[in-house]
Amino acid sequence: MRDWIAQTPAAAISARIKILFRIIAGLALLLAAPAYAIVGGGTPSAEGIGRSIVTIVGSRGNFCTGALIAPQLVLTAAHCVQPGAIYKIVEYSANKQPQLQDVKNVAIHPSFNMQAMTAHRATADVALLHLEMPPKGKDAAMLGVPQLPIVAGSRFTIAGIGVTIRGEGGSGGTVRVAGLVATGRPGTLQIRLVDPVGQGTRDGLGACTGDSGGPVFEDHQGGPAIVGVISWSTGPNGSAGCGGLTGVTPLTLYRDWILQTARQWGSVM
Repeated sequence: MRDWIAQTPAAAISARIKILFRIIAGLALLLAAPAYAIVGGGTPSAEGIGRSIVTIVGSRGNFCTGALIAPQLVLTAAHCVQPGAIYKIVEYSANKQPQLQDVKNVAIHPSFNMQAMTAHRATADVALLHLEMPPKGKDAAMLGVPQLPIVAGSRFTIAGIGVTIRGEGGSGGTVRVAGLVATGRPGTLQIRLVDPVGQGTRDGLGACTGDSGGPVFEDHQGGPAIVGVISWSTGPNGSAGCGGLTGVTPLTLYRDWILQTARQWGSVM
């Protein structure tokens, strides 16, 4: 994998680091206000699967969700960690300023296609972050693949730190979860989820800004397992926005790549 930071001029790196600190200042303000995630509300989750969730910030001003799958390994979406930027993990602690943690390596699945993702088509929207240190107060989640066959009505749980009100950044920052169901013709390349109440035809629960890269859980015999990654969202009836469809990249075809990359980094899962 190319070392993008090493190829970036020192002045540019310095400027990006300053941007990261401004992002952290903004995150501190988020923590001072009522915070939510998953558009429509969702359920707060500081325990259970919520303990695997991490916040990823980039020097271009973006933020995404990731999930710890090993002590120093974070799973997220490929479109969240594109080359040419610096990425950090945010650590929160009681009564203290959020702290940035270094990311040692970034691996993007070689088959990922940005144009396909933005058009809501199936692609390998999967990436891994190798952290310098294990994040404090976090537990790794179990990794799996969806139970086959995936059928309409299959139940999944999404988790993220994104906004609950579209366009209002102050409504993001806390881990929330929501139970959604598969719609359409789900398969091994893409799953589309909807709020079981509105079925995607009216505003409901779903992923929104900041939830990209968040884990999608399915109940397995050993407990909840991450079986997919949040890639995109729409408003009701496929309109722009959130609260309609949540597009998921299932790990069915990519779990082996995740395990192989983890082994190359010496990460034990």
